[in-house]
Amino acid sequence: MTHQPQIQIPATYMRGGTSKGVFFNLTDLPAAAQQPGPVRDQLLLRVIGSPDPYGKQTDGMGGATSSTSKTVILSKSNEAGHDVDYLFGQVAIDKAFVDWSGNCGNLTAAVGSFAIANGLVDAAKIPDNGICEVRIWQANIKKTIIAHVPITDGQVQETGDFELDGVTFPAAEVKIDFVDPVGDAAMFPTGNLVDELEVPGIGTFKATMIAAGIPTIFLNAADIGFKGTELQGDINSDPQILARFETIRAYGAVKMGLINSVDEAAGRQHTPKVAFVAPSESYTASSGKVIAADDIDLNVRALSMGLLHHAMMGTAAVAIATASAIPGTLVNLAAGGGDRTSVRFGHPSGTLKVGADVQQIDGQWKAQKVSMSRSARILMTGCVHIPEVTV
Repeated sequence: MTHQPQIQIPATYMRGGTSKGVFFNLTDLPAAAQQPGPVRDQLLLRVIGSPDPYGKQTDGMGGATSSTSKTVILSKSNEAGHDVDYLFGQVAIDKAFVDWSGNCGNLTAAVGSFAIANGLVDAAKIPDNGICEVRIWQANIKKTIIAHVPITDGQVQETGDFELDGVTFPAAEVKIDFVDPVGDAAMFPTGNLVDELEVPGIGTFKATMIAAGIPTIFLNAADIGFKGTELQGDINSDPQILARFETIRAYGAVKMGLINSVDEAAGRQHTPKVAFVAPSESYTASSGKVIAADDIDLNVRALSMGLLHHAMMGTAAVAIATASAIPGTLVNLAAGGGDRTSVRFGHPSGTLKVGADVQQIDGQWKAQKVSMSRSARILMTGCVHIPEVTV
């Protein structure tokens, strides 16, 4: 029996924020994978090492967590006023499934760096020293993001002294602006700042369901039996708790109009997210760092791909920032209520400060811009090797 050799595809392995992913230039992919469809999905699954019934992704580039099972495809943008098109694929670990329904806010921090290094940004825009403003078209959600990438001697600066909780080593700060993250869609799909979310067999809960950054269902921690200071081991080690969260997420997705029935939730794992909030309270982060109640406005914990996230998803941070700035949401109330333009929240790895500019226009809330700082770094460049994909 004759076996075909593996194919090689140029790729870059990058950290962006608290996530890692495999980045591709669209034109480097095999011709059949340059278009959406089964060939592209199968290729990315093989690159990451999914589906893996062992849950380890040993035979691929994935790290067996939602934060490290990610792929990015970039290309020169065809959208007016933008430099690069950014397409994000969240790869399931134990299923043959790539979710294209949302963005990864953390990896957004690495998009500008990759685009500059790979010639996707006009050289005339790149200063010898200073900040290069990379205008990104987020192709999954059709939104504009601006990355402010530091440049030293004409090259992307990756080293620095900016510290990001959830990331071990300091690096250069990359400021990210999510411009008009909701657009013309309803920020609150149900029309309410707070709903009563009925989940058969579990209960009825107050919920703020918002579509900013990524569709997110916010619950009060106390209402579901938590304090808001939990770490991953407190949640992820209990299959019953995880199943309960997934059921809540499914019924919330229906109420938000994202799916028609709870049965469809399994095919939409990336969105919506489910999170729970609580007033500020001291706790010890996963690193051993003590987070004092006086240093934060509230605590937030969020689940991604069925598990409690080790820090906070960037897109969920956009939702947190937006909801915190709107009086009456559960996020705003947990932070103490009232008007605010920024909030610092506690998460399992530490804290994060985010800001939002929101306005009420004709009775509808609109987010003009949400900002946060992340960092990014190239981990490896070269080629990924996989058996040729046939579908």
